[in-house]
Amino acid sequence: MNLRGFLLVPAGAAMLAGLDAALQMLDLPAPVATDRLPQVHGMLMVLAFVGTLISLERAVALRRRAALAAPALLGTGGLLLLSPAPLVCGRIALVLGAAALVGVYVPLWRRQRDDAVLVQALGAVLATGAAALWLGGVAMPLLVPWLVGFVVLTIGGKRLELARIAMGPAAGSTLVLLSSMIAAAVGLALLVPRAGSVLLGVALLALTGWLARHDVARHTVRGDGAARFMALGMLGGYFWLAVAAGTWLLGGPATSGARYDAVLHAVFLGFTISMVMAHAPVILPAVLRRPLPYRPHLLAPLALLHASLVVRVWWGDALGSTLAWRAGAAINVAALLGFVGVAAWAATRGAARPPQRVAREVAA
Repeated sequence: MNLRGFLLVPAGAAMLAGLDAALQMLDLPAPVATDRLPQVHGMLMVLAFVGTLISLERAVALRRRAALAAPALLGTGGLLLLSPAPLVCGRIALVLGAAALVGVYVPLWRRQRDDAVLVQALGAVLATGAAALWLGGVAMPLLVPWLVGFVVLTIGGKRLELARIAMGPAAGSTLVLLSSMIAAAVGLALLVPRAGSVLLGVALLALTGWLARHDVARHTVRGDGAARFMALGMLGGYFWLAVAAGTWLLGGPATSGARYDAVLHAVFLGFTISMVMAHAPVILPAVLRRPLPYRPHLLAPLALLHASLVVRVWWGDALGSTLAWRAGAAINVAALLGFVGVAAWAATRGAARPPQRVAREVAA
């Protein structure tokens, strides 16, 4: 296993532990049952899992060995959260890892002076803020806007990188403006929750609408193969981001109960994990130097993820069915594990098409 693959191990451990914690919180049988896992579930899934994946991909793009400190620290933070060590140790490691990710964007910016890099760097700043506030004792529900800003700005910047031509010459400045609005709303939501949450809903809805309108996925979804698979994942992700934005816009702060559950999982499962699935055939080969060819079987866990979110968020959260909420959440876990299994199987079957060709189709 090369160093990049080794750094993915803590991310995988964080994902599995986060899913285990989800089962515990659903009062369903879990392989490991501890009081600690539910406390760290959110940070395991967002910073230790998704954050490690993002920082590893950015380190590979920078092509400097020192940049691997960011995924190493975020992964270590996840492992410390799972260990018997005091929670403060894991929290400190996450702060250092997120700050190191900000540091990765500095030479990337100097190299390119690109709006896409600037937006992603702003997302990393929000991740660092979330980790620092958590270290300072701020409750997890109050940190959700910061973590949402992190994943949304990172993925939005990545979409600009991959589909810049289709988005038009003004895309960069528009994305910077919308991202700045989101960042301002995130800060305001901590100080003035009602006004900040409504503004965040407005800003997120504007960004979602702009991305959905200008993203090449609107056209490639009519194609076939990998391009269509990626487009379905991206368009589905935009739908769930709009659901979260609308929840904040119409109802203000969502810090407990059904609205909190809906916002949390619409963003971090419906948007973030759907985008991870969609980009896996392009991003993972670049990181691991091993092909992940598209196979039609990859559609099954993607479809299962979105169907289970409909059950959880609409039937469970919106209509108040505890049975639907629990069933949908359990199927969420199955969908994510299913994707990992299918992706691993596809990787062992050999390349169907070079990932560079898939990337060109998606950006066309």
